[in-house]
Amino acid sequence: MNLNTKEIQLQYEGFLKTPQLWINNAVFGLEQFILQKENITQFNGNIVKNQRLGKRVERFLSHQLRQNTSIKILTENTQIQNNKTTVGELDCILKQNNTPVHLEVIYKFYLYDASVGKTTLDHWIGPNRKDSLVEKLRKLKDKQLPLLYNPFTKPLLKKLKLSPENIQQKVLFKAQLFIPYQTTKINFELLNKNCVKGFYIHFNELQQFNTCKFYIPTKINWLQEIETQTKWLPFEVFLQKLTVFIQQKTAPLCWLKKSNGETEKFFVVWW
Repeated sequence: MNLNTKEIQLQYEGFLKTPQLWINNAVFGLEQFILQKENITQFNGNIVKNQRLGKRVERFLSHQLRQNTSIKILTENTQIQNNKTTVGELDCILKQNNTPVHLEVIYKFYLYDASVGKTTLDHWIGPNRKDSLVEKLRKLKDKQLPLLYNPFTKPLLKKLKLSPENIQQKVLFKAQLFIPYQTTKINFELLNKNCVKGFYIHFNELQQFNTCKFYIPTKINWLQEIETQTKWLPFEVFLQKLTVFIQQKTAPLCWLKKSNGETEKFFVVWW
């Protein structure tokens, strides 16, 4: 297995092992698409070189769905057009046990910041504060799911011999959550606590980890679980590499290895 193939397999396994952000339809009335847990298989789908993380996730899910005999994919990543203008894109229409489902796929990384918003959902934001969980939920509810009922979607549905009113709408929303370092009082009333994958900390507070070793995975490898057999960096070298990210106001995901061998994922933030 070459390095690229091994990396993709580890990304795929990381995707499969990431829990869904909530169960049933607890959040915004959006119902999660439930798949039975299956044995992890070898990913043999097609990944385009330098394909961004979101598109990789779509390929990984497509491969996973195709392993399931109760599922038949009817169309995926289908752009809806008004002449030459793209109205939007449907992630997937499938049949599960012969029931048609419109499925939207989301994989996100969110950090908990109690200073943002008023509700527990408001507090989850992107690592660079450019997006948030609530923004994504609203986009799903108001834009992505209603695309099924758009007049310009009718030709596709006619071709598939489907009526929109007979199609269930569901999401597969997976996420890795990160909480402030040494914080425990967080309300997980609506969200799945198992999605917590680590902590985040400000760049200026890193000195307390000066006896640890580190690794900075590329963004497409954020999906991976921590690989212990990797080229760990000593603290000073890690700090030098990290400074470049912080100066660009980019919060990278990092791996930490303590002197006792324990490992953890964490974000280093500039804000």
